[in-house]
Amino acid sequence: QVQLVESGGGLVQPGGSLRLSCARSGAIFSIFAMGWYRQAPGKQRELVADINRSGRTDYLDAVKGRFTISGDNAKNTMYLQMNNLIPEDTAIYYCNVVTERDNTRTAYWGRGTQVTVSS
Repeated sequence: QVQLVESGGGLVQPGGSLRLSCARSGAIFSIFAMGWYRQAPGKQRELVADINRSGRTDYLDAVKGRFTISGDNAKNTMYLQMNNLIPEDTAIYYCNVVTERDNTRTAYWGRGTQVTVSS
């Protein structure tokens, strides 16, 4: 089983920055993609940023230019650098990893970390 643990969330003022981390452990074969999702109160979970095994990244339009997704394979850790935060970024942020084995893809989720942007 794959375990994902997020950290780095918290309360920050508008314009501030946070860096989220997602540490993964367990039996990981081939990673198809990794990403960060978020869910605000009363809203559906949405994809914030992801990176595929080719290294290509994609971002939600609302965070382009402010957020950066990256990974450190040596540390089995994925990051989300969030700059110039705005109140609309307030949400629970979830780490997601999709593995692929024998043409079967499996998605794993962390429990989430709260990000609150408020003055």
